[in-house]
Order: sequence, then C-alpha cells, then structure tokens
Amino acid sequence: MNEHIVRSYEEELNQLAAEVVRMGGLAEAQVNDSITAFARRDVPLAQAVAGKDEKLDVAEADIERSAIRLIALRQPMANDLRRAVAAMKIAMNLERCGDLAKNIAKRTLILAEAEPAGPVTRSIERMGKLVGARLKEVLDAYTASEVDRAIAVWTRDTEVDEHYDSLFRELLTYMMGDPRTITAGAHLLFVAKNLERIGDHATNIAEIVHYEITGREIISDRPKMDSLSS
Repeated sequence: MNEHIVRSYEEELNQLAAEVVRMGGLAEAQVNDSITAFARRDVPLAQAVAGKDEKLDVAEADIERSAIRLIALRQPMANDLRRAVAAMKIAMNLERCGDLAKNIAKRTLILAEAEPAGPVTRSIERMGKLVGARLKEVLDAYTASEVDRAIAVWTRDTEVDEHYDSLFRELLTYMMGDPRTITAGAHLLFVAKNLERIGDHATNIAEIVHYEITGREIISDRPKMDSLSS
C-alpha cells in the first residue's frame, strides 16, 4: 500500500480519536457544571447547562458520520476497526452523559425555588464529585490508551452504587420526617439517580476502552452490589 495512503489512513483514525477526546471534554464540563449548579442553587449556570446539550448531540452525530465513512471507504481490520467502532460507542455514552447532566440542571431549576435540604444536598454533591472523577479517569484512560486505568474505573463501579443506596435511605428518612419535603425529595432522588447512571456510562466506556486495546471483552460480571434501585 502506498505510504502516503497509509499515513492518511492513520491520520483519519487519530482525528476520529481526537474528536472523541474533545467531546469527552464537553461532556465532562457539562456533568461538573450540573453538579456545581445543583450544589450552589445557581440558576444561570443550570440554564447554561440545559442550553448546551445540543453541542454534544452534534458532536456525536459528527463522530458517527466520520466513523461510518472511514469504515466504508477504508474497510479497516482488527485493531483499526475496533478503534473506529469504539469511537462511535464512546460518543454514544458521552451523549447520554450530556442528557443526564441536562436532566440534573432542569431539576436544579425546580429545586432552587424550594427550601434548601442542606445535609442531603451535600451528600448528593459528594456523589456528584465522585462520578465526575470517574468520568475524567476513564476519558484519561482512553486518551492515553491505558487499559489498566480503564480497568481501575471498572472495578470501582460499586462505590457509586453504594453512594446512591446510602442517599436513597437518607432521602426516604428526610421525606418521612416531614411530608412537606416529599416533592423536593422526589426531585433530589432523580438527581441522585441521574448521577448513578452517569457512573454506569463511565463504566461502559471503561469496558469499551478495554475491548479497543485488547480485542477481548471483560469476561467477569460487572462488580455490582445489590441495589435498592433494582
């Protein structure tokens, strides 16, 4: 094969990965901003998060289009094919993270008008920071092509579940203690659930990175605990 064509092909794959990294940065910022807006009851920031979701939709569509074009025209094999498919799958998970961040922002706009729920809000903020860190770690693993870092995210999936289950109990106690808090408590539950789902998407991305690099799926079951949400 002509060296120029090979170099161009490699450049296309690298460009596709770069697009995923840029999209990852957008998704990470959306998630972190949604958590900050929630913790500070920051209405303008929550509105900004809700308004930026379209950027992630466009980014996912662009990545899917580029990957399909590359597969159709280049007909990649083995590792190269995994790189193209992984880009599409990761973009899909990042788009969902953006949707969940938007949902958190919308709940924040409602909660900003309710009475503050101090201790519960701080618990949710802690969970949000944990989830944000997971997303950053797995995106760093993808950028650096480091399978061990991806596996480290995958094996710590239960930490997010444990936070959610603890929050679930805390919120039930909060709502039972004062029926007037039930409406706000329901919105807080949705915020916590959205964070748990972002954590699941980070774990999905870890599995995709592992497969892209090794060509093998993770055989053992995902390390889940029995969850009250199931």
